[in-house]
Order: sequence, then structure tokens, then C-alpha cells
Amino acid sequence: MTQKYDVFGVGNAIVDILAQVPEDAITELGLNKGAMTLMDPTQQAKILGYLEGKSLSLASGGSAANTMAAIAQSGGSGFYAGKVAHDPHGEFYQEDMQATGIECYVPLAPETGLPTGTSVILTTPDAERTMCTHLGISATLTADDIDAERLVQCQYCSVEGYLWTGDATREASLRALQTARQHNVKTAFTFSDPFLIDLFKDDFKSLAKDHCDTVFCNAEEARKLLDLDDPRECAEKLAQLCPVGFITDGPNGCYVSQEGRVDHVAGFPATAVDTVGAGDAFAGGVLFGLTHGHNPIEAARWGNYFAARIVEHFGPRIDEPMQNQLESVMQR
Repeated sequence: MTQKYDVFGVGNAIVDILAQVPEDAITELGLNKGAMTLMDPTQQAKILGYLEGKSLSLASGGSAANTMAAIAQSGGSGFYAGKVAHDPHGEFYQEDMQATGIECYVPLAPETGLPTGTSVILTTPDAERTMCTHLGISATLTADDIDAERLVQCQYCSVEGYLWTGDATREASLRALQTARQHNVKTAFTFSDPFLIDLFKDDFKSLAKDHCDTVFCNAEEARKLLDLDDPRECAEKLAQLCPVGFITDGPNGCYVSQEGRVDHVAGFPATAVDTVGAGDAFAGGVLFGLTHGHNPIEAARWGNYFAARIVEHFGPRIDEPMQNQLESVMQR
């Protein structure tokens, strides 16, 4: 079958509610700074109550959705699978994702009592983001929601690690990865958050080894997963699990493991104001590169550049297309 799309993405369809807050807000709200915390509606309502009267902005989010948006802004194509409710946030999500240029399968689910998932993202003056997430109906994504006919038209299938927190979403993840492997579609998986490594370390190691062609993680996640401190040593060990691995290390760039070797790819200068979506943008830039004839080193360079641009403004998306910078970045 002709491959019509670059990447098939699967993730939690979450509306991001973005706010800038002072440093002491994180302590006052009893949150773990820099982490993602799953919350019930009552807990999240407390956070929103604190933000009453403050300036808020919305974006169609979720890790995989941000990655897919970065692919589109790089000039690529993609198809995104998730689940939203038939409510105002769900309608917003559909429209906002379609505006990115990504073909989207996030149908408005029938009334179930569960709302569209939301994540209140608090950014402190040091550009660190703390996420307070209620998964809502996104947690009911099932294996039956994976559109195999569209998936096999893609070069890559990319799945976010956050889906591992629920039985149904975990099965959806495995269905996507297994279907991809059966039809020679390459597979990618992001570890998503250090707390997931605490919960699913053995699962993620097995997943990387048995189901993935490419994995993404940041240095903190790699340290937890591989029980090592040095990111380069982590990359060397990651190479034993998966053919291609990318470990991001903030402004220091990233490490790329492939075919048993490890390379460091330098980052780009940036004045960070908000780190929301940086890792997702990196993955999107890399996946764009890998699906457009670039080797992993070149793809990592584009991923680093995209992430550097993301952190320089508030929110997980860049409004303008990025492909006009592609040639100069690749020739660096």
C-alpha cells in the first residue's frame, strides 16, 4: 500500500490550559515542580480556582499531538488518533488540531459523563512547567480506536508513554505498535515522564527491545531507566535495547545511539521562557527528518533546533511554518 503519511501518532487527546505563575504557587498548591501529576476533577478544580482571574490560554495538546504538530510545521504529514468528548473542549480540540495541518481521528465521543481531558500547565519564571492533568475521556481510548487502514499508510507509528497508565490505553498502544511491525511500518515510543519510569521500568525496557525501532527520552528518564548517571553512558546502554535512541539533555543538545555507536549533537542557543512541549517538538523534528531522507544525526540536529525555538515563547506550539530554516540548519 502506498505510504500517504509520514507519521501515525497515538496519544492522550488533552486540551492544555496554560498559565504563568510565580515560583511560590507550586509550593502553595502542593505540587511536584517540573512533573506531571494525574488528578481527579476535584483536585484539578482546586488548581483552576487558584488561577481564577489570571490570563489563561488553550491549545490542543498531549505529548503525541504536540509532536504531530511539529511534524506538520516542519513540512511533513501525519495522522493523529485520540479521543475527546462531545463538549466545548472537545470541539475546540478537533478544530485546533485540524488547523495544524494534521489529519485527525479524534471523533466527538457520545455522551458518557466523562469530559474531554485537560491539563493545567503552570509555568514559573525559570521556564519550568508543572502539569496537573485530568485524563477524562482520553483514558477510554481502546485498541479498537486504532485505524489500521490509515496506520499502514504511514512510514512511522509513534506512541506516547503516557498511554501506559491505563489498561485500555496500554492495549491501544500495543495494538498500534504490533500492527505497524506486521506491515513494515517503523515504530517509535517516547518515555514521556520520569514518573512513568518509576512505575513501568521493566515494561519500557521490554517495549524498547521487542517493539520499537526508535525511542525518545530525556536525560532524567534515561538515568532512571538505565541506572546510570552520565547521559552518554545511558545512550551506550540504550543502544543495546533499541536500534536507534535519542536522549535529550536540555541546552546541551542530545545523544544519538545507532548501530552500537553514540554521537553527541550540539544544541542551539535559546533564551528559555517556557519548556512546555520542548521534548515533544524535538521528537517531531526528528521524526520529520527520519521520514524525509535524513540520517539520525541530521534528524537530531533539526529536532534540537525546533526544541530551541519552542522554549523561546510561551506555549507548546510555534505559529509559523519552520521548513524555511531546514536547509540552513542541516548544513550547520
